[in-house]
Amino acid sequence: MMGTCLALFVLAWGVVRLWSIPVAVGMCVVAMVIPPVAAMVANRRGPEDRWWDDPSGDPKSDEWWDELDGKRRR
Repeated sequence: MMGTCLALFVLAWGVVRLWSIPVAVGMCVVAMVIPPVAAMVANRRGPEDRWWDDPSGDPKSDEWWDELDGKRRR
């Protein structure tokens, strides 16, 4: 995706601007949107990925959270 961004920028201002500046600006806007979208797609978690349930490593904190979540009854 980063290669696509770079190609869009280079083509926009190296080639396309000679024929149409608005099209070159449009290409840059598209190139500007790609990195945040790529970051969101790459960091997306699936519905089965329950990372918030992982133990923190602190037994007292984990016990407290388990009690709040109703996992263990005292």
